[in-house]
Amino acid sequence: MSATRNLNSPSESDIVLVNAAKPVTPLCFVVDEEPKIRHFLSLILQGAGVDAIEYPDCMSFRVERLGRPGDMIFLNVGQDTHDVLKTLAALGQARFAGAVQLMSNQGLVLLENIKKAGVQNKLRMLPVLKKPFEAAAIKKILQEEKLGDRAAVAARIGLNDALKNDWIETWYQPKINLRKKQLAGAEAFARVRHPDHGVLPPSAFMPGADEATLQRLAEQILMRVLKAGLGFSKLGINLRVAVNINIEALLALPVTKIVKSFRPLATGWAGLIIDVTEEQIVANIEHASELAKEFQDYNIKLAIDDFGRGVSSLMKVKNIPFAEMKLDRVFVTDCSADKVNASICKTVIDMAHSFGGLAVGIGVEKASDVTALVGMGCDLGQGYLLGQPMAEERFAALLKQRVASHAPKSPVSAGAEPKQKPR
Repeated sequence: MSATRNLNSPSESDIVLVNAAKPVTPLCFVVDEEPKIRHFLSLILQGAGVDAIEYPDCMSFRVERLGRPGDMIFLNVGQDTHDVLKTLAALGQARFAGAVQLMSNQGLVLLENIKKAGVQNKLRMLPVLKKPFEAAAIKKILQEEKLGDRAAVAARIGLNDALKNDWIETWYQPKINLRKKQLAGAEAFARVRHPDHGVLPPSAFMPGADEATLQRLAEQILMRVLKAGLGFSKLGINLRVAVNINIEALLALPVTKIVKSFRPLATGWAGLIIDVTEEQIVANIEHASELAKEFQDYNIKLAIDDFGRGVSSLMKVKNIPFAEMKLDRVFVTDCSADKVNASICKTVIDMAHSFGGLAVGIGVEKASDVTALVGMGCDLGQGYLLGQPMAEERFAALLKQRVASHAPKSPVSAGAEPKQKPR
C-alpha cells in the first residue's frame, strides 16, 4: 500500500512505498554506516535469492522514493538513536508491512526500548540481532521469515523449460586467497529467474533433468562464463573462473572448440577451471586423465570437487594434472573445533600440495574456521563468510570497485594463485 503525505516531493521524514503489480523476488533494505556490514548482508541476501538495497544511513533510506514495499529491513542502531526512532516512526506512517530487524553492538536495555518504539508504531519487530554476527544467523532469520531459497524451493520447474524460456542466469561466487585475503578467482553457478517465482536455486530446477538437458546447460554456462570473462578483462581483471561439469558432458561437448571461440584474448588470460566431483574422477580415471592432458594446451584445468570422502582411493589421481582439490564442506564446517574434521582437512590439504595442486575450503561460514584453515596451509576459500553467489551484474560492479581501488596501478590479475609445488 502506498502511504505518504506528498507523493510528488517527499520530505526527509517520509517513506514512499509503491505496490508491485505482480509477484516479485523478495526485497530487503540494509541500513548501516559500515560498508563492510552492508556488503556482507547483501551478499548473503542475494545468494539466497533476495534482492538487497543498501543505504549508508537512516536519512538516505527515508528520503528515497521506493519502487517496492520491501519484505524486511535490516536497521543498524548506532550512536544516533534519535535518527533510528525517526525512521521507525516513518516506517509506521508508511504502514510498512515487512519485518524490522534491529542490529547493533549497543546495550540490550537501549535496544529493547527502541524495539518497543517500533511496536508502538505498529511495526513487526524481530528479536534484536547483536553484532558481531555470522552468516548462519542471517540464514536462520531468512528461513524463519520464509524468504529466499526456502520459499522458492516450493516452486518446481523443469530445466528444459528454463532453458527454452531463457530463464537461466549465471551467478558468481568469489574465491578468496585465505592468507592474503584477496580475490583469487570465482566459481560460476546456474540460477533461474522465473517471471512469477523470482530467483530459484538449483534444487528447484535440476532434479529429474536428463543427460541431454544437463549437457545443454553445461554448454550454455560455459559459453556465458567465457563471454563474461571478456567483460572482466576489459575492466583490467583476468579472472580464473571455475565451472561445474560432469564427466559425461565433458566427453560429449566440444569443450576446447568452445573455449577457442569465446575465451578472452587478453594477454595473460587466467584460464578456466572445470570442477568434477571426486566420485566421478575415481570412477573415470582414464577419461579424466585424457581430458586433463587435452585441456592443458588451452589453459583449462580440472579440479576435484567434494574432496575428502574417498581419500584412500584418490591415490589413483596423483598423475592427473589438476589445479585444485576442494575440501568437502562437511569437513570444513567446524574444523576449528571438531578434531576429526580438522584432521581430515589437514590430510586433504597436504595431499593437494603433494600432488602439486591447491587446496580450497568450501562452505566457509565462520571466522574461526578460516583461521584454522589458514593454520593448516589451505590456499583458497569459498562460502557465506567470504562472499555468496551473486548475479553477474552485481559481481561485475564489485570488480569495478576493485579496479578503482587499485588505480592508477597496472591491470590486476585476479587469477593469480599461490605458488604451486612442482610435481
